[in-house]
Amino acid sequence: MPKPILVLNAGSSSIKFGLFDTADTWAGHLFAGEVADIGDKPHLTVKDMDSKIILDRSWPLPRKQEDILQDILGWTDERAGTDGLAAIGHRIVHGGSQFIAPVRLDQETIDQLSRLTPMAPLHQEACLVPVRALLSLRPNLMQIGCFDTAFHSALKPPVSRFALPRSYEESGIRRYGFHGLSYEFIAGRLKEISPALAGKRTVVAHLGSGASLCAMRNGRSLDTTMGFTPLDGLMMGTRCGTIDPGILLYLLRERGMSAEDLEQLLYHKSGLLGVSGISSEMRALLSSSDRRAAEAVELFAFEVAKAICTMALTLEGLDCLVFTGGIGEHAAKVRAMVCNRLHWMGLELDPQANNVDADVISLDSSSVETRVIRTSEETSIARQVVPFVLSEKRTNSI
Repeated sequence: MPKPILVLNAGSSSIKFGLFDTADTWAGHLFAGEVADIGDKPHLTVKDMDSKIILDRSWPLPRKQEDILQDILGWTDERAGTDGLAAIGHRIVHGGSQFIAPVRLDQETIDQLSRLTPMAPLHQEACLVPVRALLSLRPNLMQIGCFDTAFHSALKPPVSRFALPRSYEESGIRRYGFHGLSYEFIAGRLKEISPALAGKRTVVAHLGSGASLCAMRNGRSLDTTMGFTPLDGLMMGTRCGTIDPGILLYLLRERGMSAEDLEQLLYHKSGLLGVSGISSEMRALLSSSDRRAAEAVELFAFEVAKAICTMALTLEGLDCLVFTGGIGEHAAKVRAMVCNRLHWMGLELDPQANNVDADVISLDSSSVETRVIRTSEETSIARQVVPFVLSEKRTNSI
């Protein structure tokens, strides 16, 4: 049996992971798992590809990420057998201008990626912690970094440019875009569904605790809402999204906020949580009778619809709209609120299809084909790791 690939998608409070087959160049998903609430009461769940739970374990107290990794490795060792893993693939949020393709991770590369932390303070170090730990735990095991920014690396001016002096752009301040591993997966699914569909002018709405949009055609990113950092663009669970920079200057000068206070406000206290004062979770807001919850959801839907129009400008039209991510895949009410604002564009929603999260949720008469597609960043990572595994195998056989 070929050695499997372990994929790790690490966040600040959770680690998603998957075990993938490498029998061919198109990795097959074997198991999917997640450790949630690492900093509170960690909960480990593993499911097979039929969504059957095969492992469910909880701990009453917070655990170090290194200990969580040991638990995951212990479980994968049981599944991988005596031959062990072929490689571990990691989601790395920011690759900057340098890392536009998957790369083998060593200490030098990790140090280079760590220097990008100020551009993604909420995510970058969370991604790198397991890489560092595994260098110690499994020093001979190949680790591959796959980048959320890479899918957008071909963006060119004017899309990639901010209206700042050119010297700043030359030093690396530009639009990078994020959620690229998710968008890469969706681009692949569109091609699998139909080559003609992949060629359409498409906006993909990745809506979750982090949210962004991507304008794509023929599998290429042409525009995206996130910019230099994952703070830009749509409002999110706790992030504000695009904001008048004058507000930030005002808070610094007139309210006496420090840079650290401002970072906490923008990353952790804004978005759905800030507007509602109740929760950052869309599910909780949709089930709430509080007026503030409804107002937060309304603002979110408005911002998504407005951003879709912006992406359509880049595409010079809109043929296909795809919803993905936790909210995009499961919140029918949010999808309806967004689509109803776009009726003037010729988008006609099928309410019955939308309510059951059908693959296609637009009417046949709609000028914009609207779909719901479940994303898998872990699958994108595994597919990027497979060539490294095959290359290593060929080298060792010579």
